[in-house]
Amino acid sequence: MKKTIFLILPVLVLFACSTGKKAMEKGDYFSAVSKAVQRLQSNPKSKNAQSVVKESYPLAIQWSQDEIDLLLSGNEDFKWDKTYQLMQKVNNIASEIRLSPVAYSIISDPKIYTSELDMAKNKAAEERYVFGIAQLDENTLESARKAYRNFQRVGELVSGYKDVAEKIELSKQMGTLKVILEAIPVHTKRYQLSSEFFYGEVFKYLNDTYPPKSFVNVFSPDQAERLGIEYPDFVANLQFYDFEVGRSEHSEKEETLTKRVKVENRDTSKVSYHTYKAKLKTLTDKAKSRGILEVQVIDFENGEVVMNERIPGEFIWMNTYAIYVGDEKALTNEQLKLTKGKVLPLPSTQDMFVEFTKPIYDQLTQKLRRFFNKYD
Repeated sequence: MKKTIFLILPVLVLFACSTGKKAMEKGDYFSAVSKAVQRLQSNPKSKNAQSVVKESYPLAIQWSQDEIDLLLSGNEDFKWDKTYQLMQKVNNIASEIRLSPVAYSIISDPKIYTSELDMAKNKAAEERYVFGIAQLDENTLESARKAYRNFQRVGELVSGYKDVAEKIELSKQMGTLKVILEAIPVHTKRYQLSSEFFYGEVFKYLNDTYPPKSFVNVFSPDQAERLGIEYPDFVANLQFYDFEVGRSEHSEKEETLTKRVKVENRDTSKVSYHTYKAKLKTLTDKAKSRGILEVQVIDFENGEVVMNERIPGEFIWMNTYAIYVGDEKALTNEQLKLTKGKVLPLPSTQDMFVEFTKPIYDQLTQKLRRFFNKYD
């Protein structure tokens, strides 16, 4: 087995360390050079890898120069950013070559952009900034998001460029959907604590799903007031109605049990039968809670209800136990297990309320996520 493993390993290394020849044949010259250089790091004597470096590198440089010339002579959007990325690609492959003694001996003077790279970077930042300003002026949710991405790219290219930090914040605000999650209290204070817990869990879920960096932000009414959000995009109302909690039931079932057991006498080899009898009373206590949550999402600008769902939930608590008189051997193992049980106190109404809201929570959060994902 060990010999087999040792035979397989060189084959795996061979396949993992391509010479880049196939990439060169497909016209992917940068990938070809990179793969060949990697091969030379592990096998400096590889003639195929040396050949690929020698043939592919000039082709990669010529291809990149042709692409740059085409970009700069045309009117393609973000042409300077694309030019900058191509120049970086050339510089990266030069760094790889210089780190490989064999590759460096083949390509002794790899092309490196320096001042041209800085110029392209600044031009790229400028064009992205201009695009962002124009998109902000369109004053739509989608255009503000495009502006945000452009301003972010400006910051990646040139740190501290003009007022880009302020523009990033402004475009994020303009491009973010603002939602107020409003909980309408239940009609009785008896379940107020439980309903507030439910709303809190939903609010936490939405904030975890849509953190501040996303384009959907969810606020409580208090948060919206503190932040001065007078005109949200949507208001989501949650309200419990038509619910009952802790409706209890008690039932009893009596039965006579008979079990006939075969008894063998080993001394006499005689067979006899013995009958065991018992009376079993099985008692069951149940408590039910159920209700419906209505969720409405309202377009704040025109008052239109854009989502209206009613989600039912139910929870049944049950405790079953038993008592018997007579012979224990008349009982099955399951029946005997029930006799070990006892009367349990009913769950509190608060607990019952929480339990029936759990299946509602699962459905509600999925529905809200599907709805707001369209805007993120």
